[in-house]
Amino acid sequence: MRDFPIGHLGHLGSRVREWVDAPGEAPPTRPAATVMIVRDAQGDAQGEHGDGDGVEAFMLTRAATMEFAPSMMVFPGGGVDPRDADHGLPWAGPSPAEWAELMDTDEDSARMLVVAAIREVFEECGVLLAGADATSIVDDVSDELWRQARDGLESRQLSLAELLEDRGLVLRTDLLRYRAHWITPEFEKRRYDTRFFVATLPAGQVAADDSREASEAGWHRPEALLGRWRDGEAMLMPPTLVCVEDMARADDVAAFLAERPDVSAVMPVLVQDGDQIVLRTGLPS
Repeated sequence: MRDFPIGHLGHLGSRVREWVDAPGEAPPTRPAATVMIVRDAQGDAQGEHGDGDGVEAFMLTRAATMEFAPSMMVFPGGGVDPRDADHGLPWAGPSPAEWAELMDTDEDSARMLVVAAIREVFEECGVLLAGADATSIVDDVSDELWRQARDGLESRQLSLAELLEDRGLVLRTDLLRYRAHWITPEFEKRRYDTRFFVATLPAGQVAADDSREASEAGWHRPEALLGRWRDGEAMLMPPTLVCVEDMARADDVAAFLAERPDVSAVMPVLVQDGDQIVLRTGLPS
């Protein structure tokens, strides 16, 4: 078990007090997916200069005006869209049935979660896990036409299936690794049932810092980010914090992607601990 002090969670402090004073019925959850886009440490992430060992991740600081997790540092991700279930979407890598077994869910849900993960990471930071076939990956998606495609996905005028078919590409689901499964606590007004994945930044691609939902975006070394969190300079929700801690222990991207962590659903609960309220969480062993 692990306790997370409410004081480190920014906006959640007021939500907790509201819930403690007048608990109500928990809102339903919405399926969602998020992706840790990682690369081997470059020595220049967010001004940090190191020896090049370890891993760093591309992260967004959500705008202070966002209803869910304002000002929090997060990985790219978001909710599932109904069109993520399109069976005609060009697909390479493990089948939806294989993903369903891995994630302990049904095949249709697995399909939507994997597609949502890849769609959201392209929408939010311009990284596209797709290629002309099952062994290649597109190397540059930064021009204006690709920017327009991202806008079309974000506005829901375009589906990922339509984009891939138009460009003659297939989804590279084999580039994803499954990391974690977290459910938003019951007191939150907006709740998600979120699957966490990790993928390497493809060669030739550049993660964009132009997400409309973020006030800031860039690469971060996990050790430096954890230090900022401890000093109260960065806000991380428990799922993000645990993932960043896992990343900090990795020697390099290859080692991190090779890990096969035990994954089970985790939902923090509010617990009165003496004179303070904490989020108590049972983590997989």
